[in-house]
Order: sequence, then C-alpha cells, then structure tokens
Amino acid sequence: MEIAYQACKALSIALFLYYGLQCLVSDAMVAEFERFGLARFRRLTGGLEVLGALGLVVGYLLPAFVLLASAGLALLMFLGVLTRIRVRDTLLETLPAAILLLVNVYIFVYAFRVAAPG
Repeated sequence: MEIAYQACKALSIALFLYYGLQCLVSDAMVAEFERFGLARFRRLTGGLEVLGALGLVVGYLLPAFVLLASAGLALLMFLGVLTRIRVRDTLLETLPAAILLLVNVYIFVYAFRVAAPG
C-alpha cells in the first residue's frame, strides 16, 4: 500500500503543479473558465492547485501538511466535478477531475490512518 500511496502523491503533485500553472498562464484555461462561468475564479483556482501540490511536497517533511493539502485538493476536484456536471460536459471530460478527486481522497485517508494513534 505504501507504493500506491507514494505513487498517488507523486501523480497528484505533478498534475496539480501542471494544471495550476496552466490556470495561471494559459489562454486555453481562460477560455475554459469563461465557459464554466467562473472566469473570476481562474487565478484563485490555479493558485490553490499549486499550493496544494506544494503542500504535498512539504508533507514529506511535515506529515500534517499531507492531510491539509489532500483535503483541499479533493475539495477543489469535488467542485470541479460539480462544475463539469453543471455545464453538461461529457463523462470523458469529467473523468480527470473525478479521478483526481478519488486520488486525493485516497491520499487523505491513507495519511490519516498512518497519523491516527493506535
């Protein structure tokens, strides 16, 4: 299970750094957030994604950060899935957000179980 946990953390770090930076600089993401009706939240979303990824990295030194970062990223992806449903995106378009939601829920649950006493 440790290998799966570490692989999920690495995947989440890489993807959220990539997508977070894309939210901050990509014209395609500007258009996507306009399509969602959430243009004013694009920079905030990108910043939170980058911070979440960095929180997972800091979690290697301070494990409590993994809980905070994975919970925050899971919440972002839950809202992302709801947004995709609201704008009537296809299942294929919704799947990346849903997978990242599940990945970060797994990270949170695993880290919580490791941190829990007893």
